[in-house]
Amino acid sequence: MECWVEGTDGSGYGVDHLPYGVFAPEGQDFRVGVRIGSSVLDLVPVLDDPMFSLPSLDPFLAHGPSRWAEVRSRLQELLSDSTHSMAVAPHLHALDAVSLKLAWTVGDYVDFYSSREHAENLGRMFRPDSDPLTPNWLHLPIGYHGRGGTVVVSGTEIRRPSGQRKPPSEALPTYGPSQRLDIEAEVGFVVGVPSSLGTPVPVDEAMGHVFGVVLVNDWSARDIQAWEYVPLGPFLGKSFATSVSAWVTPLAALDDARVPAPAQDPSPLDYLRESDRRGLDLALSVSLNGQVISRPPFAGMYWTPAQQLAHLTANGASIRCGDLFASGTVSGPTREERGSLIELSWNGTEPLTLADGSTRAFLEDGDEVVLSAQAGSVSLGEVRGRIVA
Repeated sequence: MECWVEGTDGSGYGVDHLPYGVFAPEGQDFRVGVRIGSSVLDLVPVLDDPMFSLPSLDPFLAHGPSRWAEVRSRLQELLSDSTHSMAVAPHLHALDAVSLKLAWTVGDYVDFYSSREHAENLGRMFRPDSDPLTPNWLHLPIGYHGRGGTVVVSGTEIRRPSGQRKPPSEALPTYGPSQRLDIEAEVGFVVGVPSSLGTPVPVDEAMGHVFGVVLVNDWSARDIQAWEYVPLGPFLGKSFATSVSAWVTPLAALDDARVPAPAQDPSPLDYLRESDRRGLDLALSVSLNGQVISRPPFAGMYWTPAQQLAHLTANGASIRCGDLFASGTVSGPTREERGSLIELSWNGTEPLTLADGSTRAFLEDGDEVVLSAQAGSVSLGEVRGRIVA
């Protein structure tokens, strides 16, 4: 679909995308807009809807699929038909002249562990004498409940967390800054339509509850995590910060990226069995200090987003408008496709050599990580974060 706004061709942010965000021109209040090329369109004047004057997507998420589709259709009409340009153009703001914030209020946050390659890599590191997959991994999408209050928008500095650490060589734990700070390149899904407590969401209806997609960097303090996670799982090693895109890509913008998901053997239980099993063909990229160090492929994820959401609610747990669930680290079969430093450096034994000659096993203070992703002509909003002491 063509667009009359200059600079949209090939930008990844054309009328087939239109991601939502919350922005503020200098000296003005935050409000809802969509990104088009290198501009942000203010939705309040062009749609004449005061709902978009609020500093959050929350009310729009709550309206549900019919309103989401109506707004998307109207915006595509306004931006593709040049007869609307005189009325719409005054409400375009240069992207580099506005501030951005977290686009919605994150409710519950659940993080999964859905890449078979990632799970097998960690299994080989930490359980070399046994099967790399735990007995349950092929039967259910493993996950944990995170902390919604520490989800932050792209560009937020990440302060190195402190906690208890106990290397195998030490008899007792010590408290201090993490020495094994890591990244996890993930894809997140923003819930719009809630469900009722006590009523599981059927797997074939799960994606009807999802408004959109964001990239996620689930920062991980591996040394803190290793000491605390037995027997209950991730806690302080994960909860200090999770970064997400400022722009939420509508699920409708990724229709062309839907591809068959990997075959599952053994076949999952009935409540996880999809009639049309689909994943998303997203090509992720991980950059460290400006250098691409990994290109994880999301299409190979073993557990699909629909299965994740169905399992999340299988016990009757409800989902709410604004909930976020993430895929877990995205990794592929080759070293260049691993989505975390613990895999890329093989738990620190094979450090990466960067272009400046320095090496990295885990993150150092001052390091900046950028996640990006492409799905055909659509570029997902990047996730950027710099480590501070």
